[in-house]
Amino acid sequence: MSKGIALAFATLTIGLLCCAPSAQAQISINIGVEPVCPYGYFDYPPYSCAPYGYYGPDWFSGGVFIGAGRWFHGPANFSGHVDNRFDPRHGYKGPLPGRGAEPFNHFQGNEARDGKGHVVKAAHEASNEHALPGYKGGGHSEQHR
Repeated sequence: MSKGIALAFATLTIGLLCCAPSAQAQISINIGVEPVCPYGYFDYPPYSCAPYGYYGPDWFSGGVFIGAGRWFHGPANFSGHVDNRFDPRHGYKGPLPGRGAEPFNHFQGNEARDGKGHVVKAAHEASNEHALPGYKGGGHSEQHR
């Protein structure tokens, strides 16, 4: 009799497991809202505003920052210069931008990055980049727009 009960229990268990409703896996990725910063933001968390001069002119199209990191919306083969002396990961401890900050026109790029934050070989020399967004003198070619 115990073998019959065991067989009935096993059959009932298998039957219940086969009839159990399946659950659909739901994956949701929320990257949040792109930071609103006057001169762009760093390409790593917590995505703090970058100071004026960190990003070169390549990172702007029509005076608008093309994004970096998870919000990058430039071309696939993009490379643009940055001045990593303004990067807190490289020891920068100076002020971050504020409204009405005095702009300057002395960009000195020393590193090229793709839109996702990887250091890459630049498509051109940073020494030719002089005019940052908002600067009305000098110029930069429109080759990256």
